[in-house]
Amino acid sequence: MGIGMQIVYLGFAGSAPIEAEAGAQFVRLERFWKIISGCHLAIEALHDRAGHVMYDARLDLITRANELIPVRHCRNEDAHAALQGAFDAAEQQLESAGHVGA
Repeated sequence: MGIGMQIVYLGFAGSAPIEAEAGAQFVRLERFWKIISGCHLAIEALHDRAGHVMYDARLDLITRANELIPVRHCRNEDAHAALQGAFDAAEQQLESAGHVGA
């Protein structure tokens, strides 16, 4: 049984390359399929007064017991780097909870 992912873009329209990167990063979590049943990914474009954009990527993992596991936010000027950071954090969080290769 696999796991599913929902993506929401806030403050920008998103793009095919960002969605492809999210899908590629998501594959890393599939080894935890016995624990998690779903993943909600939010990618937000944050604009400062000078016009600079920071991307905030955040994940919420849903367990098979319908519990929510929030993962720390990752920010970067590059949306792809923010995504990678969020999935790195999720993987580390699951591993540190003892769910290695579930």
